[in-house]
Amino acid sequence: MVNEPTKRFEMTKLRRTANAFVSGFVKYGACPPELHLLTTRGRTSGFLRTIPLSVLDSESGRYLVSPYGEVNWVRNIRKDGFATLRQGGWIELVSVRELNPAEAAPVLKEYLEHPRSAVVGPYFDVPPEAPEEAFEAEADRHPVFQIVRSTTIRL
Repeated sequence: MVNEPTKRFEMTKLRRTANAFVSGFVKYGACPPELHLLTTRGRTSGFLRTIPLSVLDSESGRYLVSPYGEVNWVRNIRKDGFATLRQGGWIELVSVRELNPAEAAPVLKEYLEHPRSAVVGPYFDVPPEAPEEAFEAEADRHPVFQIVRSTTIRL
């Protein structure tokens, strides 16, 4: 296996179009159960920003993982500490806390042990079968937030 460099995330026109397309399905609940629309408030503009995001539900809790690194939603949620998750007619108001690398390592490993790794795997330096210690080194590049409090309302 050739040691290829890790991909760098870029928001292209094609990705914006794909996000808009997927968001339409998530908005009406016609999507996989882990897919949600994450809405954060812009840290400088104050405008609401929404993207589709895969939420990890595990035995230890629920997590928001940034497979593409420190992107805008990560910066926004770090400033506020809260966001909303929407799927179908349900909106969930969530409070989050960022995990340190030791806490994030098993979450990242579990995140990649899913079919989604076909899409997000190239953005990681380690394969899904790597030991947790390798994911601990990777955790600085892929922020993980634990959902600590949530309130769900029906639209």
